[in-house]
Amino acid sequence: MAAPSSSKLLRVGLIQNGQIVEEHHVRRESVTIGHDARNTIVLPASDDRPARFSVFENQGHQFLLVINEFMKGRVNLGSSDVDFDALRSQGLASRRGDLYVLPLQETARGKVELGDATLFFQFVAPKAEEARPLMPSDIRVSRWKTMDRVFFGILAASLLVHFSGAAIILSAEAPKEQELALDQLDDRFVRAIIPQRPIETAKPATPGPAETPKEDVKPPEPKDGADKPASEKPAAAAAERHAEMVKKVSDKGLLKMLGSKGSGTGAFQDVLGSASGGSDIVAALQGAGGVGVANEASVGKGNGPRGGGTGTVTGIGELGTQGGGKVDLGTKKEVEVKGRVQDATPDVDSSDVDRDALARYVRARKGAIQSCYEKELKRNPNLKGKVVVRFSITPSGRVGDFEIDENTLGSEAVASCIRAAIRGWVFPFKPESAATVSYPFVFSPTG
Repeated sequence: MAAPSSSKLLRVGLIQNGQIVEEHHVRRESVTIGHDARNTIVLPASDDRPARFSVFENQGHQFLLVINEFMKGRVNLGSSDVDFDALRSQGLASRRGDLYVLPLQETARGKVELGDATLFFQFVAPKAEEARPLMPSDIRVSRWKTMDRVFFGILAASLLVHFSGAAIILSAEAPKEQELALDQLDDRFVRAIIPQRPIETAKPATPGPAETPKEDVKPPEPKDGADKPASEKPAAAAAERHAEMVKKVSDKGLLKMLGSKGSGTGAFQDVLGSASGGSDIVAALQGAGGVGVANEASVGKGNGPRGGGTGTVTGIGELGTQGGGKVDLGTKKEVEVKGRVQDATPDVDSSDVDRDALARYVRARKGAIQSCYEKELKRNPNLKGKVVVRFSITPSGRVGDFEIDENTLGSEAVASCIRAAIRGWVFPFKPESAATVSYPFVFSPTG
């Protein structure tokens, strides 16, 4: 039996009450019936129908009609109509277990009775695809006609130039750089590659601890005291140098005060006591206990070499001076500055706020305003003037908008302090809407 052409479709429809209520066109899929929602055709549940039953199966590009022993219907095989009983009894349908299978040709058609519903089937040619409508050639517009030819010409030329240049660059060989020796490089590149070591300055040779600096020895000149003993000559030279040193530093700042002579009553004279009055620094400090005062005579006499030698250092013990007085530095006194703050009747634009009650409320807190003024009065004793503040009292009793209308004091610090003080006030008045208050303060020093 020849297989039907694969170009035809199996048309399966459901007829109820003489009307087609459902129709399917299948090419390869099987057609199932039953009350399961996955079936091709869903039927109401019935005792004589399973939940899922395959009526048409596709095997080898051919549809097979599958019926059981109780199904009724008819099939047209081309020459005559055959009912399902004849199919089962005459062996036209092959048996497969409890079912019977009949291969269908493309000319076959028929119906299957399922109680209250009837299935019909037949092979039909698929519908030809409808040709897409075409507009008349006289009104059709091609892309070439709508294209901006000038723009695309410039774009094509630009792309050609750029890609050609890139191709030339990629195909060209990279230039070879000639390596240069160090003697062929410029001096500035040589300095960058090989940094020069800094020139080390020659350090002066320092004499060792056992060496003494050599001085040019001049022949001694004959003096009047040449006939003096050798032990008295160093003492006389040291006294001359000491006198010269005292003369040079006697007018130098602190040393001038420490080494001043006379019977003055300065602070350093009180500290040094009678030892500093009428004598130099060495004599004044000779009364300090535990502190050794090194002078030229004591350092040069057998205790070490002069000049580059080192003297003897004594320990620092308890410090005391002979006749030590007391230094009266005085006591720091705070200059008391007082200021006066006068206020006037405020200007209120709301009847919900009593002017007299508002004035009493502000006078009770005038100390904070006076403190702001006196703080700046310490810096400028001549500070005086008038400050007029304008603020609003909100329905909650707090300060709303705030600004300085007038400030003849010329001090922004006082104005800022007053603003901070008034901002924290909570008034006992509860106006229905924000009430604006203008309040003047006059500042003047008391003495």
